[in-house]
Amino acid sequence: MAGRIPTIHPLINSLMPKALPDTSPESHMNKPESTPPAHFLRQIVQADLQSGKHSQIVTRFPPEPNGYLHIGHAKSICLNFGLAQEFGGVCHLRFDDTNPAKEEQEYIDAIKADVQWLGFQWHGDVRYASDYFDQLHAWAIELIKAGKAYVCDLTPEQAREYRGNLTEPGKNSPFRDRSVEENLDLFARMTAGEFPDGAKALRAKIDMAAPNMNLRDPILYRIRHAHHHQTGDKWCIYPSYDFTHGQSDAIEGISHSICTLEFEDHRPLYEWFLENLPVPARPRQYEFARLNLNYTVTSKRKLKLLVDEGHVDGWDDPRLSTLSAFRRRGYTPASIREFCERIGVTRSDAVVDMGMLEFCIRDDLDNNASRAMCVLRPLKVTITNYPEGQVENLTLPRHPKQDMGNRTLPFSRELYIDQDDYMVDPPKGYKRLVPGGEVRLRGSYVIRADEAVTDAEGNIIELLCSYDPDTLGKNPEGRKVKGVIHWVPAAESVECEVRLYDRLFKTPNPDKGEEGATFLDNINPDSLVVLKGCRAEPSLATATPEERFQFEREGYFCADSKDSRPNHLVFNRTVTLRDSWGQ
Repeated sequence: MAGRIPTIHPLINSLMPKALPDTSPESHMNKPESTPPAHFLRQIVQADLQSGKHSQIVTRFPPEPNGYLHIGHAKSICLNFGLAQEFGGVCHLRFDDTNPAKEEQEYIDAIKADVQWLGFQWHGDVRYASDYFDQLHAWAIELIKAGKAYVCDLTPEQAREYRGNLTEPGKNSPFRDRSVEENLDLFARMTAGEFPDGAKALRAKIDMAAPNMNLRDPILYRIRHAHHHQTGDKWCIYPSYDFTHGQSDAIEGISHSICTLEFEDHRPLYEWFLENLPVPARPRQYEFARLNLNYTVTSKRKLKLLVDEGHVDGWDDPRLSTLSAFRRRGYTPASIREFCERIGVTRSDAVVDMGMLEFCIRDDLDNNASRAMCVLRPLKVTITNYPEGQVENLTLPRHPKQDMGNRTLPFSRELYIDQDDYMVDPPKGYKRLVPGGEVRLRGSYVIRADEAVTDAEGNIIELLCSYDPDTLGKNPEGRKVKGVIHWVPAAESVECEVRLYDRLFKTPNPDKGEEGATFLDNINPDSLVVLKGCRAEPSLATATPEERFQFEREGYFCADSKDSRPNHLVFNRTVTLRDSWGQ
């Protein structure tokens, strides 16, 4: 067993796609009903159920509570919970809480909220690896009694030296041949708190010459005098991830233990523990390729650095790759689930284009977000031939195709348009207002720009226009008006703040830069532009946190979940109407 090469389920080789899937958004844009990519795990589960190997599928999602979940975790959540749903099984949520120094209740609460927000519910109570600490400790004693574990006094530096490397075998610890009695005594004293952190470790006795370095006498327990968020101060020794994971799966009766490819080399150790302990079940580990998304970082260390150094405003800053950030930005659970289904499940590493994720949210919001108008950079317009004091209440649909009802927009003498919708010297193809030119106001009349009012510096501060009263809902007589622009009434519009979010990094691979540069040097300085004094149509006054809209001609936006309130509206841009990065 010591040098065993990880085995692969017989179906995996036959079911793996021969080439990487096309992950560009364009590959899906003309497919009204996209077929899910080849999914080898789905077929493995189906085969196991049909053969009677398992009567029910039991999966688990086992995050470490040492940070917020990111978009890569979404793939694992959708896979584990999705397989259980599809085949009538159950999925557990279990926190692998074996490193209390880096874990916090804040992360536990956030992870639970993210899983539920994505639309999934775990089976039974939330589980913790720490629920099994007593059983794991008892099993460690069994390994000692069987001569398969020993207490080692090597320092971490010495242990690394003794371990060898990929081309050279390791060498046995000088403490490897301690007697069972001495090991039991030392382990009991470790448990009682007699030794300081790092003084000793309990290691499995496997094979220091194994080609797989994970089998070179791995650590089972370390001394850590740390308060635990679940067990308090009961323990001052904590089990390693490898010693905890497979046994926790066995205790819970997990049928398919699904993890990412970096754990493939850990599978022989996973199985060694199961073979050498009286576990109640024999789960099987399977691996899939993790989600790599360009223009982002998902490393918890790098995310924490961005937060701690103030490059972003917290773990839910809408520019980050965390699920709480995507939620705050306005992404929907359905769009993320669809994204995870589109990219498929394979054993081949690939980088997915951010444009694919943006395509999924555009497609969702195009169908489901109500329409509204918001002027980001207001320019006052006075319609000189419109009767003073008169107000018309125009009715506009909330969605051009879906039945979402209507909204009322007052039309009167004074209104706002966007500054970019009037130019004195426009470029070729410009179809908005120009001196003496006409445009249609969305859902309203055709107006003509008659005169621009400027300030002392020559900046245009107001347009004097005239309207054609015979153009409400119909084209003007004898002429064509091509341009349509959005607008809001001056008196009835509400002031708001709009935050224009963009990709946090300038290049697809943030880690790739000039020599000596870090991913921080790749931060996009235009990833956030804050606009104050914007003017929104009256229907937006009642926008609730996380409510999503298409601001006509501007993009998709949502009311900010933290800062937006009735007397201070704040909208976050979720995504632009079109992909500007792919151009």
